[in-house]
Amino acid sequence: MKRRQFLTQSSYIIAGSALPMTHLFAKETISPEMEFLSNYMSQAYSKKLPEDILEQAKFHILDTFSAILSGSELAPGVSGINYVKRHGSTGKCTVIGTQLKAGPLEAALANGMMGHADETDDSHGRSRSHPGCSIVPATMASSEIFGITGDHFIKAVTLGYDVGTRLLMSLGGPEFSYTSHKSSHSIAGMFGSAAAASCVAKFNPQKIRWVFDYTAQQSSGIAAWGRDTDHIEKAFVFAGMPARNGVASALLVDTGWNGIDDIFSGADNYFLAYAPNAKPNILVDKLGVQFEIALTDIKKWSVGSPIQGPLDALSILLQKNKFNADDVEKLDVRLAPSAAKVVNNREMPDICLQHMMAIMLMDKTASFKAAHDIDRMKDAKVLAQRAKVNLISDENLNQFMPIRVAIVEVILKDGRRFSERVDAVRGTPRNPMTKVEVFDKALDLIGPVIGNDQSKELLAFVNSLEQQTNLNKLSYLLQKNS
Repeated sequence: MKRRQFLTQSSYIIAGSALPMTHLFAKETISPEMEFLSNYMSQAYSKKLPEDILEQAKFHILDTFSAILSGSELAPGVSGINYVKRHGSTGKCTVIGTQLKAGPLEAALANGMMGHADETDDSHGRSRSHPGCSIVPATMASSEIFGITGDHFIKAVTLGYDVGTRLLMSLGGPEFSYTSHKSSHSIAGMFGSAAAASCVAKFNPQKIRWVFDYTAQQSSGIAAWGRDTDHIEKAFVFAGMPARNGVASALLVDTGWNGIDDIFSGADNYFLAYAPNAKPNILVDKLGVQFEIALTDIKKWSVGSPIQGPLDALSILLQKNKFNADDVEKLDVRLAPSAAKVVNNREMPDICLQHMMAIMLMDKTASFKAAHDIDRMKDAKVLAQRAKVNLISDENLNQFMPIRVAIVEVILKDGRRFSERVDAVRGTPRNPMTKVEVFDKALDLIGPVIGNDQSKELLAFVNSLEQQTNLNKLSYLLQKNS
């Protein structure tokens, strides 16, 4: 090729490659949604929360710490701890339920793994996410880096719930989760964790927008977690990864990184990549007026969400009618097909509806210990009761989703029939647990891990969290000290 031909063709190539790049260097505009959101977030740590929201936030923080502590002794939690032991960096962040300290990313990862080590953490139905198991670990790790008060901690967690759930709802909520093959749980957790960490760091609006940029680039997770049989991948997708990545986004910006001013609008933005029909206005809808932490469920029973309603219904029937397990001929449970699929004859006790209904028949309750006793899945007496349980996928209940309506009918050997329908599961905003119930659940979960006396101290500390000037004692109370 002659020199002139080479230079001519090269200039065409250069000119052609430059054309589609011009939009990358155009001055960025910030959407009204991002403007409002980033400004609101930058002020969240200094704004007073309504008293009822403050109380609910403390309930969810305590409930999540309880899930983490109990999860520290389950396989996913142990996996997270072992990762820190083998590959963790030195640092000052608490690895809950242990004597270990680590860097913020490893601590957030491990504590997140513990937080969703089983099915006892909170859940948000309208976004189909589990906010607490990632947001609370992210806030905890960030707080030990930046040093904040208990009141600031509560506000950061509350903001995380507001941002993570709204982001997911703007993508389409449960419908997005069911049709996109992506994990709604990881997406909501990641943005919620990043928002909480930004609040802890007291970032200004510009830095918050950059945090969103790096969070969007890390946003990942696909629905293949549904094939996980040991809950380890699920714990990583729901909690460990989102907590770690959310903290990472904040720490990158804290060290001076900049980024795109508005990842939610403009060319190649996050919504175009994930859900072209998204509704960005939901990001700021009722923000500061409606607090999503108060619209998040606290589970009464330490089992998968679709089993909550059936256990409630059977518990009510047992109290009303005073029958025993051996009196039962047959037990029918009706759930919407998408809910029934999740809990139908699963390998783990806490997400197997048939097994947990048998446990409720025999024990008249469903304790944390019983929900994690794998050996009982092979017990002949339990198997005899489990054989009576018939799970029915009822298309008629689809109309109520994402509310998981449950109908339980018990047929006794003497011919009597009892039926109970649950539209509002205990622990949901329409049927909330009392403070006594929340504390009783916490003691059931954490007492065996850190002892009764330390458990009561932890409950008292969280109950007065807004009054605490530093969180050193919290770090101590969350570790295994004997």
